[in-house]
Amino acid sequence: MIKLKTFRYGFTPLEIKILNRANNHKSKKFLTGFTLIELLIVIGIIALLLAILLPSFGKAKSMAMRLKCAHNLKQINVAVSLYLGDNEDTYPCVDDPISTDPFYCLWMGRGWRSFVEPYFGGNIDANNPSVLFCPQDKSEDYESTSYSYSMAFYHSSEQIDAMNYTEKHDEQFGSLVPSMPQRYFNVAKPSGKILIGEWDSNHIRIDEDARWWHRGWWSWEGSRNYLFADGQVQYIPAEKIRPAQDGCPNPNVTVGGIKGSDYP
Repeated sequence: MIKLKTFRYGFTPLEIKILNRANNHKSKKFLTGFTLIELLIVIGIIALLLAILLPSFGKAKSMAMRLKCAHNLKQINVAVSLYLGDNEDTYPCVDDPISTDPFYCLWMGRGWRSFVEPYFGGNIDANNPSVLFCPQDKSEDYESTSYSYSMAFYHSSEQIDAMNYTEKHDEQFGSLVPSMPQRYFNVAKPSGKILIGEWDSNHIRIDEDARWWHRGWWSWEGSRNYLFADGQVQYIPAEKIRPAQDGCPNPNVTVGGIKGSDYP
């Protein structure tokens, strides 16, 4: 009788050879790839994950753009502060309209940008709006200037309170009165008076087909980033802004003007 030589673990050379062939066979079978059902399951899982995650990615991008907009206003605040320092704490002031062809007032971005331009180290215009343009502003108007300057900072409180309104946008056309320079120490509530803010609701879109005077600071819809006189920036729904002289959430004509408060 032939006695087979045994190796470690008690397997003979013949048994080891058989085991190796079996393992090789399993390995080749495994390398043949996924079945159709397995592929469909994987694709379904990926599609489900994308459906769950894509809205989150969209919200994250929108939040990033909103924060970029708020950062713009903080940069603008630095420029305004430098301007005040160079002008005896007096805010930008000229008589409206600042231009008639095209027509615009000082409170519009196209009007007040020239006052802060020297503090940004270059020309600011429609092709180079610098920090005056919100990254989510879809408007093709206003020469890429997304932010407005409250006219309460270049009219007295008495002037603002005496303005009469037959239309929501009368401060542009029917209520133009000589401007009166205002100084920082005239602001009664710096933490409550809006100095500059987004004109449109760029981060929560409202009816884009609405007439322009139904948007902007006359609209109770949407939310906007606002820069307050004390330098803070807040993102506030229009419905939280106090009604102004024209009955709208309009920082241009705050009740009490520079001595009044827009929020809270």
